[in-house]
Amino acid sequence: MALLDIQNVTKRFGGVVAVDTFSHELEQGKLYAVIGPNGAGKTTIFNLITGIYTPTEGKITFNGENILGLRPH
Repeated sequence: MALLDIQNVTKRFGGVVAVDTFSHELEQGKLYAVIGPNGAGKTTIFNLITGIYTPTEGKITFNGENILGLRPH
């Protein structure tokens, strides 16, 4: 089971799609990096994981528990 599971996450700001159906499973004990050009959605993905933003669609679970709607840390 993935420690952090991001499934089909989309984030829209008005008519702009910042992240479109992003999915990834992150396992405990591994190192990951998010790379890409300016405007690719890297910061938006981080803000979705940390709870700063709420996804328009999709779900994010940490250790099997839904983290959407929790207060940001």
